[in-house]
Amino acid sequence: MEDDYNQNQSSIIEHIIELRSRIIKSLIFFIIAFIISYLNASKIYNFLIQPYIIALGSNIGNKRLIFTALQETFITYLKLSFFSAFFFSFPVFLIQIWKFIAPGLYKNEKKTILPFLIATPILFIMGAMMAYYYIMPLAIKFFLSFETSNLQTSIPIQLEAKVSEYLSLIMVFIFAFGLSFELPILLVLLATIGLIDSKYLSDRRRYMIVIIFVIAAIITPPDPISQIGLAIPLMFLYEISILVIKYIEKNKK
Repeated sequence: MEDDYNQNQSSIIEHIIELRSRIIKSLIFFIIAFIISYLNASKIYNFLIQPYIIALGSNIGNKRLIFTALQETFITYLKLSFFSAFFFSFPVFLIQIWKFIAPGLYKNEKKTILPFLIATPILFIMGAMMAYYYIMPLAIKFFLSFETSNLQTSIPIQLEAKVSEYLSLIMVFIFAFGLSFELPILLVLLATIGLIDSKYLSDRRRYMIVIIFVIAAIITPPDPISQIGLAIPLMFLYEISILVIKYIEKNKK
């Protein structure tokens, strides 16, 4: 009994040591990515500013982004570096998690979990790309449509956007869409462990549509373009999730 207890204690300690090692490796990669990102912060800025430039089109004229505090640009560059480091470190975190849990899994369990790990970053990137290339330019055009000239109002209304506010907005967009696109992963995972099934999701489709629109309204700015732009893909992903779960159920039978 005492030998078994000592063996279990030793095994737990080994797992803790390995987990610490995996976390340290992930953090080292994150720090390196953060430093590289900060050294290239201006390039990241130029990349993230493209949706704004696309939305302006030929009306770019004397448009500019401003900052109103001495430390604002520096702090913004730090945020950009953190954002970039997290984005590129995300797959590394998943790989380290996989390497930690894989030795304790059976072959069939590895086959079950591996597709989730592969699909997670792919869906996140798809959501981020949709926010960057499609939704953000449309949302910016919508907000810019409220500008006025001297002919429309006695004093023109012109946008003088703060650089920190714009970059915070687009980073929130990218993360919100990226995380929202993980919906199929969550639903299929819940179905795999037996908490839900395809019939449960099909019967509650109407409620889920309402919930999706509420979530889209919460995590996007108060404009219909970005809300609908997030809600429609989520409904599409919800339907795909039902089909995937039905396929899994069919294979189990």
